[in-house]
Amino acid sequence: MFKLIYRKFGNRIQAKDDILSGLTVALALVPEAVAFAIIAGVTPIIGLYAAFIICLITAVLGGRPGMISGATGALAVIMVSLVILGNEKGEALGLGTDMGTQYLFATVILMGIIQIGCGVLKLGRFVRLIPQPVMFGFVNGLAIVIFEAQFPMFTDSPTTPGSSWLAGNDMYLMLGLVVLTMGIIHFLPKLTTQLPSSLVAIVSTSCLVIGLNLDTLVVKDMASIGGELPSIVSFSIPFNWDTLQFIAPFAFILAAVGLIESLMTLTLIDELTETRGNSTRECLGQGAANVITGFFGGMGGCAMIGQSIINIRSGGRGRLSGIAAGTFLLCFILFASSLIERIPLAALTGVMFMVVIGTFEWSSLRILRKIPKTDAFVIILVSGITVITHNLALAVVSGVIVSALGFAWKSAQHIHRDSEIKEDNSKVYFLHGPLFFGSITDFNQGFNPAEDPDEVIVDMMDSRVWDHSGLEAIQKLGARYQAAGKNIKLQHISSNCRELLKKAGSMVDIVVLPDDPSYHVANLIKSDRIPSTRQ
Repeated sequence: MFKLIYRKFGNRIQAKDDILSGLTVALALVPEAVAFAIIAGVTPIIGLYAAFIICLITAVLGGRPGMISGATGALAVIMVSLVILGNEKGEALGLGTDMGTQYLFATVILMGIIQIGCGVLKLGRFVRLIPQPVMFGFVNGLAIVIFEAQFPMFTDSPTTPGSSWLAGNDMYLMLGLVVLTMGIIHFLPKLTTQLPSSLVAIVSTSCLVIGLNLDTLVVKDMASIGGELPSIVSFSIPFNWDTLQFIAPFAFILAAVGLIESLMTLTLIDELTETRGNSTRECLGQGAANVITGFFGGMGGCAMIGQSIINIRSGGRGRLSGIAAGTFLLCFILFASSLIERIPLAALTGVMFMVVIGTFEWSSLRILRKIPKTDAFVIILVSGITVITHNLALAVVSGVIVSALGFAWKSAQHIHRDSEIKEDNSKVYFLHGPLFFGSITDFNQGFNPAEDPDEVIVDMMDSRVWDHSGLEAIQKLGARYQAAGKNIKLQHISSNCRELLKKAGSMVDIVVLPDDPSYHVANLIKSDRIPSTRQ
């Protein structure tokens, strides 16, 4: 069996690293899964079921070895509204007051189907269009969110909102154990790399607390993690058009947030490991994991940036690390809940603080004054939206839109032209820069049909037509010159521009010159034009 594992997942050393790293991740998954379940308004076991099922399935089917998936806070903050409204809807239909979890499971199944559809359509590849400033903002904002998520651990009841802060010796003990954990994680790799420093830190701090019988918060203070193997959910809610209308908006939002966080995490892990994951396969894996999770009573999830970084930093690079993490978590639930419940929260908090330090892009602070103002604004914007709303999809989409508008504005300012009069009294305009919706105003203002000679050539060797607005601008320019009784031609059209012009066949007639196989001349036809899309 072990020989099969080695052949499938790498050599013995890598297998050992993956298994030990998986154990570390599993320990850190416990309090997070419990906390996210409480945020979503469901029982802790539902979060734990989601954690190990999604972790296992995405490790096998996902597109990024070494990336860890499970229940996440970004999805939990959306699910809480779904559960509340689901309870109200169930009560109104006479089904009971606790139908919110069943509506949640149905939504998670639909969420997974949508994600599978995104994978089939290969929409995951569009993650490459996300600019680097958006990535910086996303990572920084998420690091701050992870940091803020640790604050409840310093209260007398981590699962109760508004609980009082620890005071006196209790706070000092908590801080001391956190610092001890962080110190072990930081300094142990300088002595040896044979064991994951995070795992050693958790075990050492736990032994210290148990051995000295220190009175500090442990995992059991959050919730019991003991449970049974999950079984297929027996749905009581009706599967009709009314239910679909209710769960569909939540499913689409959850699918979008889940895929964005997963693909952004995939890109980050790619950079850390200098390897490349498969975004399409990741969409399919995430979708399959959520479908199965929904049927077995889990709350759904996506990639976890914090746990993924713990895994990578601990040496977990292969699929075996995710499989090990999910397997260990299941074993904790079934057989070792009493031991895991004795782990001090301070140890797990210290691990997460080190994740925050390792996740935050500190270099982005140094370059803020050196990069374009638009990029600096995008970094701050995405970070701010992530921290304030915890809506990663909104943050990323906002950042992409602002970056795109900034790029369009800058590109629009780069269009310009030169001109010269040739010996045959024809005038040649040399166009430079992209011709698209943002630059057509400057393009139109640069020509003077009334004063130009009868023959005009627009040389587009240094220009490209990018969209329909550019094509329509060319058509209108031709119409202006033809109305003045003058001829205009387009010269040196690039291959991609030629394709656009061919698709607009009713507007132009392409003439391939026999002595110039690389460039082409387009004669503008007065009577034909592309129908305008503007009102």
